[in-house]
Amino acid sequence: MSERSQHRRPATFRLDDPGVVVTQADETGWRHSAIQITPESDPAMLPVPIEMPPPPARRQFRWSALFWGGLTGLVLLGTGLGVVNLIDDLFARSQSLGFAGIAFAGVTALALAVIVGRESIGLMRLATIEKLHQRAAAVLLSDDRDESRAIVRDLLRITHRNPRLARARATLERHTEEIIDGADMIRLAERELMTPLDAEARQLITAAARHVSIVTAVSPRAVIDVLFVFVAALRLIRQLARLYGGRPGTLGMIRLLRQVITHLAITGGLAASDSLVQQMLGHGIAAKLSHRLGEGVLNGLLTARLGLAAIDLTRPLPFAALPQPVLTDLVKDLLAKDLLAKGSAAKEKERG
Repeated sequence: MSERSQHRRPATFRLDDPGVVVTQADETGWRHSAIQITPESDPAMLPVPIEMPPPPARRQFRWSALFWGGLTGLVLLGTGLGVVNLIDDLFARSQSLGFAGIAFAGVTALALAVIVGRESIGLMRLATIEKLHQRAAAVLLSDDRDESRAIVRDLLRITHRNPRLARARATLERHTEEIIDGADMIRLAERELMTPLDAEARQLITAAARHVSIVTAVSPRAVIDVLFVFVAALRLIRQLARLYGGRPGTLGMIRLLRQVITHLAITGGLAASDSLVQQMLGHGIAAKLSHRLGEGVLNGLLTARLGLAAIDLTRPLPFAALPQPVLTDLVKDLLAKDLLAKGSAAKEKERG
């Protein structure tokens, strides 16, 4: 409404009243007795700022890739030349030795080809799960029905070797032909397929954290603590990856471990777990724990935090319908079940 009509006393009127005049905001000259109505601007007609896409990243020449590629080529050429020279020397000494050398070289090449194939398949499987996670997150925003059905088919293909999900797979296959929105289909797939896997993942993390906390609480050397925590973390990450369908090889584990550490550095997981331990110890638990036992609890919680980060990276679907596990949920299980066992183990170690 115009400024003049805003100062008018409240009154009732009909729109078909001849005294009601619809004007624009900049129109003047109407009589003071007329009731002037100024329509508001339609939001659909307002100018909408258009977000310009970011400029494509410039691909720079990577000298490091050239260096490692050239070095790998030289190593392969040198190894092949050495094997050829070795076989020639064996034939020069004895024909049977030469054939034995050829047989060993063939077996070695076959084993190397199998190893490279397995590592490549493991890397491709991890990349597939990562892309599936990103596609599902995009469908939760776009609500695309066709893409959600494609994601469900890929999920069924990944989990077809898991007999515990047979009923869930059958349920999803029945629902794929029904009229369900894309986001709802992703949530349905998460509830059916991820619920038992998430429960088992939580058990694996709790067991690994409990084991680490007990062992590091009674171990006599700090080097043993570091090695045991590292081995336990690798084993936990591999178990979680296999649980969600990853099954990584050696190169896949190296890549996954690097991603977990990067994830913790970005999200501040280590600092969060450290502050949580300090908060718990500051509420009276410190008086009941020895110094070594407190270090064991800290190592267990750090292992649990690594497991939670591994779930975020190896889970094929984002957390939408199910609650995301947090470190606080695992603290109760870790302390409630093992506080008495750790205390008795630490006392026995001190007596010994």
